[in-house]
Amino acid sequence: MDLSPVLTGFSVAFEPENLLFCLLGVTIGMLIGVLPGLGPAATIAILLPITYNLEPAAAVIMLAGIFYGAQYGGTITSVLLKLPGEASTVVTAIDGHALAKRGEAGSALGVAALASFIGGTASILLLSFIAPALAGVALAFGPAEYTVLALIGIFLVGTLGSGSLVKSAAAAAAGLLLATVGLDPLLGTPRFTFGTDQLADGIDFVIVAMGLFGIGEILYNLEHRDRPQSAVPAFGRAIPSRAQWLRSRLAILRGSAVGFVLGILPGGGATMSSLVAYAVEKRSAKDPSRFGKGAIEGVAGPESANNAAATSSFIPLLTLGIPANATMAVLFGALMLQGITPGPALMTEHPDVFWGVVNSMYLGNLLLLALSIPLIGVFVRMLKIRPGVLAPITIVITMLGVYSIRNNAFDMLLAVALGLVGYAMRKLGFEPGPFVLAFVLGSLLEGSFRRSMRIFGGDVTEFVQRPLSATLVGVLVLTVVVIPVLRAVRARQIDRATEPAES
Repeated sequence: MDLSPVLTGFSVAFEPENLLFCLLGVTIGMLIGVLPGLGPAATIAILLPITYNLEPAAAVIMLAGIFYGAQYGGTITSVLLKLPGEASTVVTAIDGHALAKRGEAGSALGVAALASFIGGTASILLLSFIAPALAGVALAFGPAEYTVLALIGIFLVGTLGSGSLVKSAAAAAAGLLLATVGLDPLLGTPRFTFGTDQLADGIDFVIVAMGLFGIGEILYNLEHRDRPQSAVPAFGRAIPSRAQWLRSRLAILRGSAVGFVLGILPGGGATMSSLVAYAVEKRSAKDPSRFGKGAIEGVAGPESANNAAATSSFIPLLTLGIPANATMAVLFGALMLQGITPGPALMTEHPDVFWGVVNSMYLGNLLLLALSIPLIGVFVRMLKIRPGVLAPITIVITMLGVYSIRNNAFDMLLAVALGLVGYAMRKLGFEPGPFVLAFVLGSLLEGSFRRSMRIFGGDVTEFVQRPLSATLVGVLVLTVVVIPVLRAVRARQIDRATEPAES
């Protein structure tokens, strides 16, 4: 392995400007993690216009810091107030808050900070070794392989998502439909533009992201602003005891492994990783009854998992150009705005950006470890700011950002319309994540499929006659057809086995 690009990445990460943006990103991420509702995807979408005038490495370093920094921030309110700032810290609240009620909030937060640091750092190390190998294989990808990859990403949104499969599929279908608005990529003829030139270039990804995640989330959160205020429990010492550390060690290692693997999967991510890690710890414990009553492993496992997943989710984005979750889809858009196409060529065409971002994560995790405990008091006070005050400020910033894209008032109307769509989706139980992921992957799917058909002369069977695309088709069939069928058969067998006992 040639280490010169890695060393160049460290020089990029240590540039004063990039260090400043790394610090800014992780600090904003922690703030967003503390405040329930907004989330890293919405925050990154709102800040996208600000990155126009930044260097590509600085822009992505800051936005990436927001993402993994939010995982830290959400832990603080989960432990102290049982009020998860992020979905990935919901599980942490179970045992973390139980520890806080016993006066061990400091120990719980200390273990959470250490677990997050270890899980994130371990995942970065693995990313540094796996990503180059994966990118080398991906360089052999052609239109056929990218077609199947895009299909895998879209299908996994539904099969691995946290909501209803039918609703996830419906949201993904709507995203695919919206991606067809504009000029035909091969013929140049207008589609679904309704006779207006405003839609001839299609709908900008930033508008979709800021509408669905920004305006939509703000409207939904305003409706649920009357949440009860919880008293902050005693904080206690911030350094875990030796016994707590001994109990946490293996949980951190298992959580890091679980998070790294699940973070790579499209639709997986930090939330699923924390849930699986908690289940693993409870099943492997000698006394599972301790969980829910203040088991330190119930904090260490999920916290290492969600931070490991936040880091490993960069692998499919940077090496294959496939966003693994909604936040990665927004980061995909950020790279495209900088004139950089995520994918196999990123490591060779823009090694400074790739390795600069990866190596900045080491620094970001150190900064988060140093900031997490001292700033707890500040973050808790932030919870007293009324949503009615924060929402108008955020809306104004969002609309200014939308207008700055093309200096076009029509884009602002479009963002408001998409915001209302996002609000309606949340009200009806539809997650906006599948919509955005499908919108991003829709252009890749259509362009790659149509080019493949031209190359193959219209013969669809060519997809299974090429080694790489055939392997990916096998993965697609295994994931979408075989595994769900086996699960359904297994569920029926369990039901039949329990019927005699019930009767």
